[in-house]
Amino acid sequence: MTRLPGEQGAAGGPGGAAAGAGGPQGRAQAGEVLGFPVRAVARARVLVAGDVMLDRYWFGEVDRISPEAPVPVVRVARREDRLGGAANVARNVAALGAQATLVGIVGDDEPGRHVAELAREAGIRAELAVDAGRPTTLKMRVLGRQQQLLRVDFEETPGEPALDALDVLSDRLIASHDVLVLSDYAKGALKRVEALIERARRAGVPVLVDPKGDDYRRYRGAALVTPNRSEMQQAVGRWSDEGQLAERAQRLRGELGLEALLVTRSEQGMTLFTDAGRDHVDAQAHEVFDVSGAGDTVLATLAVTRAAGLAWPEAMRWANRAGGIVVGKLGTSIVTAGEMS
Repeated sequence: MTRLPGEQGAAGGPGGAAAGAGGPQGRAQAGEVLGFPVRAVARARVLVAGDVMLDRYWFGEVDRISPEAPVPVVRVARREDRLGGAANVARNVAALGAQATLVGIVGDDEPGRHVAELAREAGIRAELAVDAGRPTTLKMRVLGRQQQLLRVDFEETPGEPALDALDVLSDRLIASHDVLVLSDYAKGALKRVEALIERARRAGVPVLVDPKGDDYRRYRGAALVTPNRSEMQQAVGRWSDEGQLAERAQRLRGELGLEALLVTRSEQGMTLFTDAGRDHVDAQAHEVFDVSGAGDTVLATLAVTRAAGLAWPEAMRWANRAGGIVVGKLGTSIVTAGEMS
């Protein structure tokens, strides 16, 4: 971790494969997983920046109602922590076989140290700025009989010194990566996103953004923005038909100078807008168990396939397949190259 001036000690550090030489190359080769470009993905270097979180799960059984209030009593039997937010994007990048580097902000606390530990275990090179004055963003979910009963969030906006440290980290790392991925959960780590995109543009590194809010001008100059259906409606208003959606999407893409805009539409699949026009893929037919973190998996898959040299339509189809797999899993989860067959 990068600690702010005046702090003592360190936690965490680089883990997994270091960034290798050479850029993205080629398409799938013989022996790869049914077309998934395993060898090219292994050469891809993906930098993920944004709101780092820890997802904490308490699993238990419910067999009575509390005498204190009309709420269920959960007898906790198992606890599990997983990487969340930008850290989950990086985890998915690594699981797909690419070289993942994560930059973000954590607190000087147990959740922050656990984020660094989990990142190392996942093969992620974690470069984390520590904000001693604020806690690590933590989402704690209580589940009974595999159903979520309650979520408790712990979060505070990072201070300016932590943002300064994040700028230093990203400046040092951008040029040595093939793609920069920005995971915006509106927790404050991407408060200076405009300058970050500009630095990546100057370095010739394309930027892929999972956006938040309705002011997409913040993302001007990125290569790709991936709003979900609700986020797209926030940005351009509700549409009455596919033609109106296409008109508004292409107008937004032009205003922001994007190569591509991808609208993820849940059960309706994904729709891609580029200079070539509109491309659409239907959702994969899987039973939906939990959609939390599905956007992280989609973004990670887009990043590794683009870094591997695939065109936007091909990258979208791999991302759609990955999203269809991950919604069948509980909580924030990953998809591996082997599962993409």
